[in-house]
Amino acid sequence: MNRTYLIGLGLLLTAPLIWGGMFSVANLVMPTVDPFTITAIRYGVGAPIFILILLMLEGRSKVNFEGRSWRLFFYGTLGFAGFNMLAYIGLNDSSPEHAAIILALMPMITVLVTWLRKGQRPATFTLTTVGIAFLGVFLVVTNGSPELAFEKGEVSGDLLLLIAALCWVIYTLGAADFPSWSALRYTAMSSILGTVSIFVITAGLALNGNIHLPTFSVIASFGWEFFYLVILGAVVAVLSWNAGIRIIGPLNGVLFINLVPVTAFVIGVLQGHLFTQDELIGALLVVLALIANNLYSRRRIEPEPIPIPLDRAMVKID
Repeated sequence: MNRTYLIGLGLLLTAPLIWGGMFSVANLVMPTVDPFTITAIRYGVGAPIFILILLMLEGRSKVNFEGRSWRLFFYGTLGFAGFNMLAYIGLNDSSPEHAAIILALMPMITVLVTWLRKGQRPATFTLTTVGIAFLGVFLVVTNGSPELAFEKGEVSGDLLLLIAALCWVIYTLGAADFPSWSALRYTAMSSILGTVSIFVITAGLALNGNIHLPTFSVIASFGWEFFYLVILGAVVAVLSWNAGIRIIGPLNGVLFINLVPVTAFVIGVLQGHLFTQDELIGALLVVLALIANNLYSRRRIEPEPIPIPLDRAMVKID
């Protein structure tokens, strides 16, 4: 195993470990700072950093929409505004562990979205693993008691997280519309336009009195949390993931996305959260389904495309 491959492994370990803790960190901030402001701060800082990195690595000529700003605006709004705002709002009625396991469904959601877009039915084995993964998520979010979960309203938060994951999947697949662009360029240029949507939505809600913008001192009091959400979650993890995927390859690299829910559950245990048998079985079903579909894809002559999240809950999780 050469040094470059080891670096790739290290990068692919870094990203999901950061994403796995992202929702726990966001949970510390949200009682004081609303989800819209958190998202605005995250990408108000993160998007310019992406542009700066693009300038340094690919040159000034690449900071150009090439007349495709509306398409980038659409994907950027879904990926950065839609994903993050819906995920954080959903987290209010859910938990970091549920968020992580739902967002780990992105490869399976991609299978279904690709089927709808191209009309090509996936292999029966793949559809079976998709069904098993969704069954696992169902066990996690309902804790084996659907009636009780619906009565408490917990499912509404998990549903928003699922819609957030769908937003990120569509954003990720949108990269195919820019085949000559690098992942960094697509991320940077779309994040700038997505941030415009974030600012407009946040400002509109603030002016309408729906949210109250925090003071600078309040934001400063969450210094390390915002450092984690912005610098680590929105910049370091994204760049580490993209670089690791380039070195290791998507078929190997996507397996590391399983570390996101594992990390979230470990953090939950360390915080004293006692998980039920149904939650643990559900999480295990999701992870095993993802691994099984990945291994199956390797045996096909033309492996099925697997999404490469560009952020987390989280994806291109946050």
